[in-house]
Amino acid sequence: MTLADLDINKKYSYADYFKWTFPERVELLDGKIHVMSPSPGTAHQILVKKICVSLYNFLGNKPCEVFIAPFDVRLPRKSADDKEIFTVLQPDLCIVCDPSKIDARGCLGSPDLVVEILSPGNNAKELKNKFNIYEEAGVKEYWIVSPQDHTFTVNILADGKYITSRPKVEGDYITSTLLPGFSLDLAKLFEGINF
Repeated sequence: MTLADLDINKKYSYADYFKWTFPERVELLDGKIHVMSPSPGTAHQILVKKICVSLYNFLGNKPCEVFIAPFDVRLPRKSADDKEIFTVLQPDLCIVCDPSKIDARGCLGSPDLVVEILSPGNNAKELKNKFNIYEEAGVKEYWIVSPQDHTFTVNILADGKYITSRPKVEGDYITSTLLPGFSLDLAKLFEGINF
């Protein structure tokens, strides 16, 4: 089977997704196939590395774990049965603090924190579709990083809706309500990111 064999208008479940063996990476957003961008660029990879190292070092012996894509996050609505899961995402980074959500195939349920780094061509998906999905799923913090304009936006869930910070820029520090004491210096994060 190839990606071209699939009906792009059909609604698919995780049971379908799990059987696919084609090389293209895809996500399911409410059952609809979304082909992921080609291999991320250098700026994207550097940012993922820097953020991951900062989070990993901060978490130390804490119960939370940080994961890097490709890592399937399955977001069930009513049932955890593979045939009833219609949203499967691969965030660039995520933190899961409840070990019962982790299994051999990734995360079943909402991560506590998700980081998505914008790439040319995926901005609408990240800024609209995933924003709504993560908000509805109860992801406590959703960070969006733009390498193109060196901005970092933090969305914090309060009463089921995201409260969005002003875009943070170089000279600002990122903190987290989920991770008290964590601080990320954006001048250091974006240093050397000019391509």
